[in-house]
Amino acid sequence: MCLGRDDCCQGAAPLHNQSMATWATVKKLGKGLPEVEESIWFNTPSLKVRRRSFVRLRERDVIVVLMDLDEKEALLAAEPHIFFQTPHYEGYPAVLIRLPQIDSAELAEVVTESWRRVAPKRLLREFDARTT
Repeated sequence: MCLGRDDCCQGAAPLHNQSMATWATVKKLGKGLPEVEESIWFNTPSLKVRRRSFVRLRERDVIVVLMDLDEKEALLAAEPHIFFQTPHYEGYPAVLIRLPQIDSAELAEVVTESWRRVAPKRLLREFDARTT
């Protein structure tokens, strides 16, 4: 599934092991992106780039990623067993993901897209130049 970008397969490399995703999986994917470090966001583990968080562990098997509202609505409709929201996230450009339900390629894609939303433009240009 592509989120509408021509370069959707670039970024965090999907893991080849199709076992159930965990926060450790998310960290491994995120740390494959430039300048990512572990942090805390709303008192939960998160990943950030240049002090801006882009993914966090909400509960044991659920993460929050940043996402365009149109993409979010499409994913909520197409894959409600993976993507969902609570009233708190309605109208906000973030979506909740059930880690046990998502495959590694799709997880890598959403983590990369969330990183792209907060990474500085210069870092994005450098990253895109290396991956194209």
